[in-house]
Amino acid sequence: MGRLVAIDYGRKRCGVAVSDPLRIIATPLDTIRTHELEAFLLAYFTRESVDEFVVGYPRTMNNEPSEAVKYIDPFLARLAKLFPGTRITTVDERFSSKSAMQAMIEGGVKKSKRREKELVDRISASIILQAYMNRITTH
Repeated sequence: MGRLVAIDYGRKRCGVAVSDPLRIIATPLDTIRTHELEAFLLAYFTRESVDEFVVGYPRTMNNEPSEAVKYIDPFLARLAKLFPGTRITTVDERFSSKSAMQAMIEGGVKKSKRREKELVDRISASIILQAYMNRITTH
């Protein structure tokens, strides 16, 4: 069974998280500048077996796609071309950044470290992935 790779896509940088091979635990992997993300993923695919991408998809409180999807939709199209045959699933990411901040507070991360946006991006990606894995294992 291949890993799941989650992406918290942003205009400047993207958080990336991965599952363990058994798909039990999501782990923050890295924060990558957006323009380097595709090369990073291609390199990762040479080292690891990946079955699915889980991409955070921003929605408004009315459950409508947010303004940011105009940047994510073209990325999703490129991802499908780069990795044909690899499943791409989008998941609601509305509260991932707030959840990441709360997790850092509860985990005792110092305030100065919590200001690092790269760390928030990685943790957000892992929260998106863990929520997705929890959902698919309970259904």
